[in-house]
Amino acid sequence: MATDEKTRPAKATLLVIRGADQGSRFEIGEQPVGLGRGIRNEIRVGDNEASRQHAVIQYVDGAFVVKDRGSANGTYVNGAVVRMKELHDGDQVQVGGTVLLFHQSAAQPSGREAADRIDLVSRPAGDDQASIVGELAQDAAKRLSEQTAHSGSANTAQELSNLQAIYRIAEEAVSPAISLDQLLQRILNLTIGVVGADRGCMLVTDPQTGQSVPKVVSYGRRADQSARMPVSRSIVDYVLKKGQGVRTSDARTDRRFVPGQSILQAGIREAMCVPMQGRYDVLGVIYVDTTTPPERVVLDGGVTHKFSEEQLRLLVAIGSQAALAIENSRYQEALLKAERLAAMGQTIAMLSHHIKNILQGIRGGSYLIDLGLKEHNEGHVQQGWGIVEKNQNKIYQLVMDMLTFSKERQPVMKLAPLNQTVSEVCELMQSRAADCHVRLEVRLKDDLPTATFDPEGIHRAVLNVVTNAIDAVEGIEGGHVIVETGHDASADVIFVAVTDNGPGIPEDQLTRIFNIFESTKGARGTGLGLAVSQKILREHGGDVIVETKPGFGCRFVLDWPRGDEEHRSVDQPTVV
Repeated sequence: MATDEKTRPAKATLLVIRGADQGSRFEIGEQPVGLGRGIRNEIRVGDNEASRQHAVIQYVDGAFVVKDRGSANGTYVNGAVVRMKELHDGDQVQVGGTVLLFHQSAAQPSGREAADRIDLVSRPAGDDQASIVGELAQDAAKRLSEQTAHSGSANTAQELSNLQAIYRIAEEAVSPAISLDQLLQRILNLTIGVVGADRGCMLVTDPQTGQSVPKVVSYGRRADQSARMPVSRSIVDYVLKKGQGVRTSDARTDRRFVPGQSILQAGIREAMCVPMQGRYDVLGVIYVDTTTPPERVVLDGGVTHKFSEEQLRLLVAIGSQAALAIENSRYQEALLKAERLAAMGQTIAMLSHHIKNILQGIRGGSYLIDLGLKEHNEGHVQQGWGIVEKNQNKIYQLVMDMLTFSKERQPVMKLAPLNQTVSEVCELMQSRAADCHVRLEVRLKDDLPTATFDPEGIHRAVLNVVTNAIDAVEGIEGGHVIVETGHDASADVIFVAVTDNGPGIPEDQLTRIFNIFESTKGARGTGLGLAVSQKILREHGGDVIVETKPGFGCRFVLDWPRGDEEHRSVDQPTVV
């Protein structure tokens, strides 16, 4: 494109994915920002392991650079200690126990540009399929187990079996809609089976304390399900320190563990322990063992080895898969928390703005009432009370919209006359229309059949749309709003249409009018009304349709199915 990227201000974000401030997101630009525990830092972290002035991030020669400020514990980028380091999208910056994810989106071609750059060649006269030389079914990966069974080579069979195990682990790692604990439990259950262990557990490093704590445990069929699993602290500490997997087949001859340590005291015959190595950190360990009792070993004529180096390599690979799943879960958790905080901030800001305007109106009315009481002027009192009452109604409407939108509700559906509900709305709004010098016309269909709906919900939805229509034509000479009801017999759909002769809605705003807190009325609107109306109609299986042309007014149609099959069968003859 012709856009000059060099003139565009550089922007990036830092998202806290580990630490006390997890979920906090910081925007950075071309100005240097301090990072540390001190209150003068632009990015302040509540981490006692971080120095007061720990590091600085600045934009130098077209790139963001992090520079350590002589901190006590050092600054790390992707697990490596640095004095100064250029940052790239996806890098992890660690200060103390806090890890921040750096994100700087590169310029990407838009969907339109991508379409312009790709040429889908039309089908030629000849058949392109004739040039296809090989095909592979979608379930080819799952057939590895079948190949394993028919393989003539023991080594090849073992490799295919391991590959199949990794495939199954990876499949679990991307399973949707399950918690991290459930995911790790599934992975561990599969691991116990594929490595032939009797028991197993996962110890995961707590991002807050740095301590490895038990997360999940699993028992094989032969293991005592009621017995507690002894885990060798000696092995766990060794693996966490060295960052490599270990296999021990006889603790008494393993020189890495001196006599008297926990592995001997627990009577463990064989054990394997591997690190869950993430992209940059060890996130915990997977520990599996066998429970062959000593007397069984004597009867079998010596120690029988169940674990092999091949199984250890497989367990190391599984540990890496589990670590990536943990990292991804923590990243998603931090991202979700950041989005929630951002949404909460936006909500509080918008509501504060609207409540402030309402309170200013109440203060103005109170002033007139106070002035009227002091001067014994009944006119001032009535005028002030009218202003107070109008703003009280605004608060009520705002709270009701918030309650409607903030929770999932099940509509109280019942057979009812729609004209009655719409009439109540129009009667309520007549005084408002008169104050705004707007003519409110009601056209109710005489032979409108009864419909199944939630009268309270539809009342609120119609009220919001009618209020918007009156606001749209307020101040316009000859302002006119028409509210009508109808029934589309061919689709058995009931509807309420609200039409105004206002300025209409610009095309660039049409896609946003149903977004929460998006208002075309400036300070007068909350941005909740249309969002609430759409939500209510969709709860009824219907929707809100907008027909508009700038300069020629607007028409909102609220429609939904007239009733369910049970109610239709009462009103309509059965076709045999």
